[in-house]
Amino acid sequence: MKITKHIGISMDHARAQLIELASGVIETTFINAEFNFPGNDDSPQKSEKTINNKVRRMELAYYKEIGKAILNYDDVLIFGPTEAKTELFNLLRADHHFDKINIEIKQTDKLTQNQEKSLVIEYFANR
Repeated sequence: MKITKHIGISMDHARAQLIELASGVIETTFINAEFNFPGNDDSPQKSEKTINNKVRRMELAYYKEIGKAILNYDDVLIFGPTEAKTELFNLLRADHHFDKINIEIKQTDKLTQNQEKSLVIEYFANR
């Protein structure tokens, strides 16, 4: 019998907390978005389009890093208070590497780390 691997991801546009349930033990890791905000580089005269493109590229790199982290899981719950979870979900659904992974999203308010862990435990216990 195959052991199903579960992971919950609490995220916003700046940071993702990966909460893995493995053999009754909760392991938590973090992935931070690496944003170099406009105005922090040497050329202060950039157009809004250039700045938006740069921010979008950094955001996509952040989402791809999260995607790489969940490739080895069977069930994924992505939750949080912002639209970042929906943006990530849409990118993952468009990528055929994630076709066999059950990915669901859930809207939540801002939660403490203990509340996030409890949510993940309860979610996967009821499946």
